[in-house]
Amino acid sequence: MDAQKIPRADWAIIGGSGTLSSNFPNKFADIKILDENIFFMTPYGKSPAMKIFEVDGKSVLTCKMHGWRSGVTRADSSRQIFWIFREAGVKNILSEGGVGTVNHLLNPRDLMIPDDYLDLSVRKDVQLDGRYLLVMRQALCPALRKLLLDAAKKFFDGRIFERGIYAVTDGRHFESPAEIAMMKGHADIVGQSLAPEVYLAREIGACYANLSFVVNYGEGIFDWSHEVMKDIFFDDAELIGKILLDVIRNVDSENKNCHCAEYRKETLLKEVYS
Repeated sequence: MDAQKIPRADWAIIGGSGTLSSNFPNKFADIKILDENIFFMTPYGKSPAMKIFEVDGKSVLTCKMHGWRSGVTRADSSRQIFWIFREAGVKNILSEGGVGTVNHLLNPRDLMIPDDYLDLSVRKDVQLDGRYLLVMRQALCPALRKLLLDAAKKFFDGRIFERGIYAVTDGRHFESPAEIAMMKGHADIVGQSLAPEVYLAREIGACYANLSFVVNYGEGIFDWSHEVMKDIFFDDAELIGKILLDVIRNVDSENKNCHCAEYRKETLLKEVYS
C-alpha cells in the first residue's frame, strides 16, 4: 500500500511480543478499526505497517514489535514511529513487551510496571531534531503507570509489581551470565525496547509508560525453557491487550495528574539547532 496522510490521534500503543500473537486489537468486540496496514513516509524512511483504531471515541495509533524489522536499524525504527506520533499529535503512549529477570525474586508470568530505567544500549543520541533539553526525571509517567496498575489488577490474579528498574540492552541476542551478574543490584528486569522510546516520548512532549511481563530468567539466575517463553507469548496476549485498552477507556486526558510536559525544556543551544 502507498504511504498515506498521517491521521490525528491522541493515543498510541507500541506493541511488543505480548500482543504479537493476537492481531491486536482486532479481536476485541468494542474496538472500531479505522484503517490498517497503512504506511507513512518519514525523514528516516518508510514506516512499519500501522493501524488506527477507536476505543470509546479515542483514536489510537499502533504498530507491531516496536517497528523493528529486517534491514532497518532499531534506532531508525524508533525515529520513524515517534516522528509519526509527533505529526499525529499523540500525547499518551503505552508500550508493552516481554522481559527477562535480573532480580532473582521474579518469576516468569510476573507483571511489572517499571518506574525507572538503566540504559546499557549503545543507541545513543537517537533523536528527532535535538531542539529540547530532556530532563529524565519521572521518565515513565506516574499517572499512566497508576492506570496500568489499576487495569492489571482487574484482569490478572498473579503477581504485579508497581515499580522496578528496566535495564535496556541492544540485542537481538539475550544477555550473557556475566552481563546479568553485572546488572544485579542495579536493575530488576532486562529488555531491548524501553530506550530510545522513553527519550523520544519526552522529546515529542508525550507521556509514556510501559507494561512488562517476565518471560524468562536472566542467564545465571535459573534455567529456563524456550517452550515456556513461547507458551507465555501465546497464552497471555489477550490479557496484555485487555490491560492496555482498559487504561485508554478509563483515563481523562484533560485531567491526568502528571508533570511530564514540564520536563521538556527549550535548549539553550539555539544557535546550534537553528
